[in-house]
Amino acid sequence: MATVTVEINGRPYAVGCADGQEERVRALAGQFDGHVRQVAGEVGHVGDLRLFLMAGLLLADELHEARTNGGTAAAPEAPAAPSTDGVAEALNAVAARLEKIAQGL
Repeated sequence: MATVTVEINGRPYAVGCADGQEERVRALAGQFDGHVRQVAGEVGHVGDLRLFLMAGLLLADELHEARTNGGTAAAPEAPAAPSTDGVAEALNAVAARLEKIAQGL
């Protein structure tokens, strides 16, 4: 098993992977880092766990759209203006609960 150090939002993380998969892990980490930085630019400093959660949700949404559209990803949308529909508040509440659970581990 190989170990790769990737950088997400300016911080290094060691990740284990199968031998020969190092470049793929680096490429995937680069994609994830882009999403994390996008979220950080939109919502500001909310902690790594919340940034990672929101970036993960963005990636899950992209995957869902790709699967729904027969394997073709929809064109990325422009960043949405802040809304008052409670979505951000709900995400923050979920992230806060995850942080609380993580602290208890």
